[in-house]
Amino acid sequence: MAKTAIAYKEKMKEISVLSLICSCLYPESRKNIMGDYEDMDIKPINKRASGQAFEVILKPTSPVSEVAHCITSPPKRDISLEDIQKKLEAAEDRRRCQEAHVLQTLAEKREHERDVLMKAMEENSNFSRMAEEKLQMKMEQIEENRMAYLAAMMERLQEKEKHAQEVRRNKELREALTA
Repeated sequence: MAKTAIAYKEKMKEISVLSLICSCLYPESRKNIMGDYEDMDIKPINKRASGQAFEVILKPTSPVSEVAHCITSPPKRDISLEDIQKKLEAAEDRRRCQEAHVLQTLAEKREHERDVLMKAMEENSNFSRMAEEKLQMKMEQIEENRMAYLAAMMERLQEKEKHAQEVRRNKELREALTA
């Protein structure tokens, strides 16, 4: 059954598209048989609205063509216990190698994560230290400005006090002169 299906598929590939088209256009010139091949006959069946149907008749295969189509599989060699053992050892080696590769990849990922974490912590501590230094400098600047402001206020107060004393003294002198 499989051989006939394969033969059918091969012969369908061999049929040229041109001969199929010609047979559809001029069916009366071909009579009943559309194509005559060595081991296959193609006959059109009654025409239908949906298309045209064909009947493919396979001729019995000759012994010569049987040999040509029959492909034998290579003979199976006997597998010894040593061969099986070698294959199992090779599979175990491949498994170990793959496992080692996976472990190495995981170790590299962990190392990278550790490096990233350390860098982030270092940047965070640097940022905190810089922010603290900025804040300390700002506080010192504010303290200096405050002290300068207080000193300026005290100086103005002292100048006002001197001026007030001078005005009082001048007033006393005027009163003494007018009296």
